[in-house]
Amino acid sequence: MTRTDAIDRARQTLHSGEFIAELDRRVGYPTESQNPGKRDALRAYLEQELQPSFAQLDFATRLIESPTGKGPYLVAEYREDASAPTVLMYGHGDVVDGMAGEWRDNLDPWRTTISGNRVYGRGTADNKGQHSINLAALRAVREARGGRLGFNAKFIVETGEEIGSPDLRQVCEALREELKADLFLASDGPRLSADRPTIFLGCRGGIRIYLDVKLRDGGHHSGNWGGVLANPATILAGAIATLVDSHGRLLLNELKPPRISNQIRVALADVKVEPTADEPALSENWGEEGLSAAERLYAWNTLEVLAISAGNIDKPANAIPGEAHAVLQLRFVVGTRVDDIVEVVRAHLHSHGFPMVEVRAAQSFAASRTDFDSPWVNWAAESIRRTTGKAPAILPNFGGALPNDVFSEGLGLPTIWVPHSYPGCSQHAPNEHILLSVTEEALGIMAGLFWDLGEMPRDRK
Repeated sequence: MTRTDAIDRARQTLHSGEFIAELDRRVGYPTESQNPGKRDALRAYLEQELQPSFAQLDFATRLIESPTGKGPYLVAEYREDASAPTVLMYGHGDVVDGMAGEWRDNLDPWRTTISGNRVYGRGTADNKGQHSINLAALRAVREARGGRLGFNAKFIVETGEEIGSPDLRQVCEALREELKADLFLASDGPRLSADRPTIFLGCRGGIRIYLDVKLRDGGHHSGNWGGVLANPATILAGAIATLVDSHGRLLLNELKPPRISNQIRVALADVKVEPTADEPALSENWGEEGLSAAERLYAWNTLEVLAISAGNIDKPANAIPGEAHAVLQLRFVVGTRVDDIVEVVRAHLHSHGFPMVEVRAAQSFAASRTDFDSPWVNWAAESIRRTTGKAPAILPNFGGALPNDVFSEGLGLPTIWVPHSYPGCSQHAPNEHILLSVTEEALGIMAGLFWDLGEMPRDRK
């Protein structure tokens, strides 16, 4: 059989209902890693669902226990030819809270529901649907080649990505030899848009910055004390305004990234951020001046206020609150210095008259990316163009955070991410879904990539 046969076979799994049935079964495992009561579901997903699926593809599998008592890991390996290229793949079986009762038409988050072009269900986009697409494409290529893949394959599936992949680097470094490969190829996050296939080479990092102003216990009547008692909420608002302005522009130079390179500017020149009708419209006059939307999203840093509180917003009292709190998040690209971020922010606030603002940080994700000059980038882009007739968007990194650094820096691999969801997929929210149209194209894309990997000359590894 041919490359075209393999691609058609992968797409047919969607038309026949086989893919949706498989995905429905996987969505049925309530693998909420943030919920301690769902640990059995995390293990069951690996043991009862994925291990049999890998066994059908002649992968040898074993579970790796978390060194800190978190969710387990599944390592799968298929060896075919020592002279053939080896690819390492990744997925995560855990999901965020199902948010039952908050979905449209009271949909069950633990079942797939097809409505028009959408397939609803928790994990359809993040990440069960995406690694299911890759497994289905592997199966299609293997069948088209008469029981062979043409390359060696390894897979690691974690169950703690939604809690920050706390043990992933430690596990991967302990398995360095076992996970040795020529290429890391995985799928997570959204495409640039539903209509454009996308490759991204890494991810932005992320740090949560907590700002707290605690002046006194309890509230005090605003009529009796207004004008003579400092208001923590007012102080906090003023402190934040010295870090980021009313148009979302960074004011503290130490929070900004290095200058955007000409190479990245060229790569992003044809990348258009164009939301669909059911996605939010881009805000005018928002973000760093002089940059395109793509540069702001994929090549610049942002500081967002995630939450802010003082008093009781639902039942406000006529009282000056005694304390106020805010959670900010810095999303940053490679090259940003973040090791001393707390000290930098604290010193800045102190110098601007806000020594009473306490600063701390948590939930840090590293920024990382593969170099644009890697030959794997052009290889993957050409494969996708050949399959779809479209030139994929090539992004230096995607806007969110993923544990890419574990593979790019920890294992020293070139990393290629080919996402199968889209920006409006509602991941981490009620109504999470994938699109049937994107899923069909993605099945073909991955079958094409896997076929081409098997056709690669052995001396090109």
